[in-house]
Amino acid sequence: MTITTETPAVADNELRITRTFNASVARVFEAWADATARRLWWGPISFTCLSFEHDFREGGEWKALNRHDNGKQQGAAGAYRTIETNRRIVFTFRWLDGTAFDSIVTVTLAEQGGKTVQTFHQTPFSSIDVRDKHVGGWNQFFDAQANYLEGAAS
Repeated sequence: MTITTETPAVADNELRITRTFNASVARVFEAWADATARRLWWGPISFTCLSFEHDFREGGEWKALNRHDNGKQQGAAGAYRTIETNRRIVFTFRWLDGTAFDSIVTVTLAEQGGKTVQTFHQTPFSSIDVRDKHVGGWNQFFDAQANYLEGAAS
């Protein structure tokens, strides 16, 4: 289902990943908006999303708890700043383990030839190393999202 993945060069304190899905913009947006759906794809490889809760509206909060195959749990949370149906979602992201890391995530969706181009942007990062550690994790999220969309489409 995933057609392309790009990670273009950006500033040292930001990350951008563009992924094209063979799904409608409405279906991809719903994968973000529906907490039950999001729980099915929210997390990198070797992690299971134990819970995903959110109040999907501007000003609403979200919280997720994932468990690694080794048993270690990892939580993240934030709040929605902007929601434009089938177009754009902006939210804050922070780890719940006390790690000093707060960022802004912007997800934009665009229809292109019957497919959806999803652009994910996250900033700021404290270092290139911290940013680069997130590249693989987020790409694994989007692999799981593609698998979810493929299953949901059938």
